[in-house]
Amino acid sequence: MKCDNCNKTATVHLTEIKNGKKLEKHLCEQCAAANEGLPVKSHTPINELLTNFVMAHSGLQKDLGAACENCGMSWAEFRQTGLLGCEHDYTIYEKDLTPLIQRAHEGATHHLGKVPARRGGSGVPAKRALDVVKLRKELARAVEAEDYERAAKLRDQIKQAEG
Repeated sequence: MKCDNCNKTATVHLTEIKNGKKLEKHLCEQCAAANEGLPVKSHTPINELLTNFVMAHSGLQKDLGAACENCGMSWAEFRQTGLLGCEHDYTIYEKDLTPLIQRAHEGATHHLGKVPARRGGSGVPAKRALDVVKLRKELARAVEAEDYERAAKLRDQIKQAEG
């Protein structure tokens, strides 16, 4: 398509509707800047767009100012090392850590602790602990599906299983 003013290749296309009629203008960058007073930005290379997209969605560009007040650990440092600086980091970065923990522990986000080999100890038997975890997952699914009757039954089963 050619520029309406100078017959160069048109790269700016304007569509205006006045009194119910559609007016189209096709201009080159120079004519658009000169005649229409439009700020024309040159096109961003595709590799730059892709790099910015990947960086924005990979968790690598977290707010650098959001660092732990106790140990100074930033999210970027955690992503590089895989190690947190102190126990407060779990609270500060909870939103970002939860999906990572769920992936690593097959959906679990809470530590149940070790269960003693003998059932007479103070811990919860292994079978019952696994049942409670399954019930909690079912409860979460029921709440998400807004099946509140089932959620209430599951809640009662969890209370009973925990003693």
